[in-house]
Amino acid sequence: MKIAISCGADNTVFQHFGHTPGFAIYEIEDKTVTGKTMLPAGTSGHGALAGLLAEAGVDVLICGGIGGGAITALQQNNIKVVGGAEGRTDDVAQAYALGKLHTRIDFHCKHHDHGDGHDCGSHSCSH
Repeated sequence: MKIAISCGADNTVFQHFGHTPGFAIYEIEDKTVTGKTMLPAGTSGHGALAGLLAEAGVDVLICGGIGGGAITALQQNNIKVVGGAEGRTDDVAQAYALGKLHTRIDFHCKHHDHGDGHDCGSHSCSH
């Protein structure tokens, strides 16, 4: 299985999927992380990022906050979404591999133009 975790420069889970600078991509086999690579986002927006992850063969996206449009785009590419994650990406990947990842339930971002009316629940979007 291949998982992608939205990742900032500090190797922690980036809290706004559509603006993530990149992804930590992990290979998982038999509840063990067997490999890691980095994938720069190179773009922003949920449609482009969903396509990028699909091309990379990702099965699961783990992120902080994410909007409904992004969830739909990822699901259309057969990518499972696990939102509400926090912490170092290596720790998150290991917890997911073991089936022990704990996430927040308030991970949906609701917005239109990333200005007025932007609501990211109680997580802190950095954009």
